[in-house]
Amino acid sequence: MVERAVPRAPCGAFGLLDLDAPVAANWPEFAAAGKASVLVRHLLSHPTGRGSPGCAKRTRWSSSTTEQAAIFSQLAPVPLAALTNPVAGAREANTAAWRAAEIPAANGHGTARAIAALYGIVAGRGSYGTHRVLSPEAAERVREGQGACRDLVLGTGFKGETEIGLGLWLSGSHRSYGPNPRAVGHDGFGGSCGLADPEAGVSLGYVMNRMGPHIADDPRKTALVDALCSALRGRSGTV
Repeated sequence: MVERAVPRAPCGAFGLLDLDAPVAANWPEFAAAGKASVLVRHLLSHPTGRGSPGCAKRTRWSSSTTEQAAIFSQLAPVPLAALTNPVAGAREANTAAWRAAEIPAANGHGTARAIAALYGIVAGRGSYGTHRVLSPEAAERVREGQGACRDLVLGTGFKGETEIGLGLWLSGSHRSYGPNPRAVGHDGFGGSCGLADPEAGVSLGYVMNRMGPHIADDPRKTALVDALCSALRGRSGTV
């Protein structure tokens, strides 16, 4: 979820991580197998796994899905460590082994209140309550769209093309995170969700005690998003 976006935003804002630098500038071995042109920002937005001709901002590196799998297998030691992680089934996701594993962008854990608070940093344009966590510029960078495409990483979970910012999906025309196309969010394993709408000044976190089969847009999450937007419309008449 947002754990892969928010921690990296200040790194880019403070000059600690150049999002437009090649990954190989920090990890020389990554350049193998034709990946020298892959940028750090691409790792936050799935374009290295997108091969759709309709992609608005395609990375200069392109490959088939099978080539990506072969390339992934070469990226030691991180993938080698990942291969020792437990399999990603619903039952395994509730085990201590899964929680202890290193699965980037896949096994972050938190309560609904904690997820809403984390997304609240984006909704608050870098502030949460009285605390300034990110600069407004860093918070806004999370919403920098990287081009609408058919997502080849999680494509089966979506009805059509989607667009990812720097780590989070834009609501876009699918309205997955409300009617504001600039709202952002991320769905989690089993149906969980977090979203932020800076224009409405609202964030939401949802977790469940029963795992669902949906990769994205679980009906329970969709019902909550619709209820939130309905409440906001009743309050202001603008959402």
